[in-house]
Amino acid sequence: MHGIVYKSTGSWYTVKTDDGDIYECRIKGKFRLKGIKSTNPIAVGDRVVFKVEEVGDELFGVISEIEERKNYIIRKSVKLSKQTHIIAANIDQVFLLITLKNPKTYTIFIDRFLATSEAYDIKAVLLFNKVDIYNENELSEVKYLASLYRQIGYTCIGISAKTGKNIDKVKDLMKEHTSMFAGHSGVGKSTLINFIAPGLNIKTTEISDQHYQGQHTTTFAEMYDLEFGARIIDTPGIKGFGVVDMDKDEIGDYFPEFFRLKGNCKFNNCLHLDEPKCAVKEALEKDEVSWSRYRSYVQIVSGDEDTYRMDNYEDL
Repeated sequence: MHGIVYKSTGSWYTVKTDDGDIYECRIKGKFRLKGIKSTNPIAVGDRVVFKVEEVGDELFGVISEIEERKNYIIRKSVKLSKQTHIIAANIDQVFLLITLKNPKTYTIFIDRFLATSEAYDIKAVLLFNKVDIYNENELSEVKYLASLYRQIGYTCIGISAKTGKNIDKVKDLMKEHTSMFAGHSGVGKSTLINFIAPGLNIKTTEISDQHYQGQHTTTFAEMYDLEFGARIIDTPGIKGFGVVDMDKDEIGDYFPEFFRLKGNCKFNNCLHLDEPKCAVKEALEKDEVSWSRYRSYVQIVSGDEDTYRMDNYEDL
């Protein structure tokens, strides 16, 4: 039988067949020995092949194969650098929720996430949430950041998951697509999903007053079918975002504004660091590319993983 994984708890997988039937499935024992270097060999969104077995009065599925993935998005734990985790597979687009406070989303985190999306060929949309609680200066900062990323080519929308501001624009982008929602804990993913699809009743919690950090409400990824012809994948809050499987000489290709300039560099393998006649460095000096993006790039190339709490434009 064939189906799509809708939920993963680590040992059990909820699979929906093409006919709409639901089965709880396990992995075949040898499956983990296929050299997959992630903590989870199967992810939400995977298409799988399974057979149904009966034990006593219970029916369950045994997954024997993952069908070829269109794409997937993967993260590396910031503290456990050798551990990787596939967040979801076969995604049409990812919405990254960004907040200026309670909790704060830093530019280095945004840039790492965007580079990973580019590397795995997944369209990324930036949602600046909680615009209903910002003062004038904070709204100016949102406009500045949105302008920065729009110039690169990313879609940016200012939203309020609580009041519904611009949620119609988000829903329009979601139609006929499988979308993943991601961001730190507390940025409003669950609140946004509940506004888009109230019937799902996703659990939400308040921000911790002590640390202004979100409490983890989603502990595993799960996919939902929505009434307006869309699928949504809700994911656990991500604290840091370590990039995975990127060679130094290809990281610049995942910064679209750098990639467009690459052909004008003197050297084909230019890393845009200390090389002479580098088109990216020349554009940087003319303020034609963003210093904050460049600093994020340098931190990724240098392998500096403990920088997710950093805004690269604040001290310019």
